[in-house]
Amino acid sequence: MTKYRKSVFTAESLNVIEKSFKEVAKKMDFQVIEFNGEENHVHVLIEYPPKLSISQIVNALKGVSSRRYGQAGYKKPHKKSLWSPSYFAASVGGTPLEILKEYTKNQEKPS
Repeated sequence: MTKYRKSVFTAESLNVIEKSFKEVAKKMDFQVIEFNGEENHVHVLIEYPPKLSISQIVNALKGVSSRRYGQAGYKKPHKKSLWSPSYFAASVGGTPLEILKEYTKNQEKPS
């Protein structure tokens, strides 16, 4: 979620975020299975090994994507902060992967 839930993302800027998420995933050895976003937050479905904690992953995703977002020339909503310090994560071990992918794909993407 962006700082103060400001609407900042466009389809183009979400591509920058997605690319940075995939770079982080490759370096940290986890997978971004599905990614989508709205004007003020993103949905990402990941698969990660037990050696990583969710907080490690989220901190890396937010840090790298915030830097890449600024480097791409996009303006951050609040000085140096792109993201809110909070996040929501849920374990979905029993849910079929196709249902989760479909949910993520069906988010209202900005134009």
